[in-house]
Amino acid sequence: MNRSARVMLVIGFLFCLPSAMPALAQAPRGGGPPSPRAGAPVDLTGNWVSVVSEDWRLRMMTPAKGDYTNIPVNDEARRVGDTWDPAKDEAAGEQCKGYAAPAIMREPGRLRITWQDDNTLKIETDAGQQTRLFNFGGRVPEGTAPSWQGYSNARWEQPARNVAGGARGGGNTRTLEVVTTRIRPGYLRKNGIPFGANATVTEYYDLWKNPDGTDWFTVTTVVQDPQYLLTPWVITTDFKKEPDGSKFKPTPCKTR
Repeated sequence: MNRSARVMLVIGFLFCLPSAMPALAQAPRGGGPPSPRAGAPVDLTGNWVSVVSEDWRLRMMTPAKGDYTNIPVNDEARRVGDTWDPAKDEAAGEQCKGYAAPAIMREPGRLRITWQDDNTLKIETDAGQQTRLFNFGGRVPEGTAPSWQGYSNARWEQPARNVAGGARGGGNTRTLEVVTTRIRPGYLRKNGIPFGANATVTEYYDLWKNPDGTDWFTVTTVVQDPQYLLTPWVITTDFKKEPDGSKFKPTPCKTR
């Protein structure tokens, strides 16, 4: 087959595959991967409200001192927790100890999720007026000081994994993993259950659609703390998407 014949054969093959032409036309120049924002497999942005369908007593009110229900604390955590004094925290200006990264997603309230830039997903909470930044594709910068929300490294799971029979029976897709370190010591729950400076929080965000058509996501949170926990503390928390941010009402941290 001569060169002209081969060229005609290739052209004819492409015309038989019309979907190939848009793909060729849309191929990114330079061959570089898309940014985390452009390559996001799902869209988590928008306004969300927590749905408290479990642990209502532990989330909607501050438990009594010494109530360690469902948290695998060790003896040292109990000793420290038994000394909890909310008035002392208020006097020290540490009302936000119960709103740090290991606990903030359990606070009843609303979230606003946006992209701060192409590599940083931002979560703002109305409860405690906290801001979380999920940083894609980098290590923790040297000299990063501990803070209530710590430093979060994020990555999209590629390819996204479909989890059969997901939350509420609608099927879900696990797409985002976030690992947070450099967290300022605080409370796992607002009644003084402590976590230490070496705690690590790993989160998995699963976006799913309810049979009624509403969008939800479930975050599975795994807290590891060699100082105060016997085993990792694993919890799941559900959020439902809202049409707008009209109900987003920031309130300061409270100790009780």
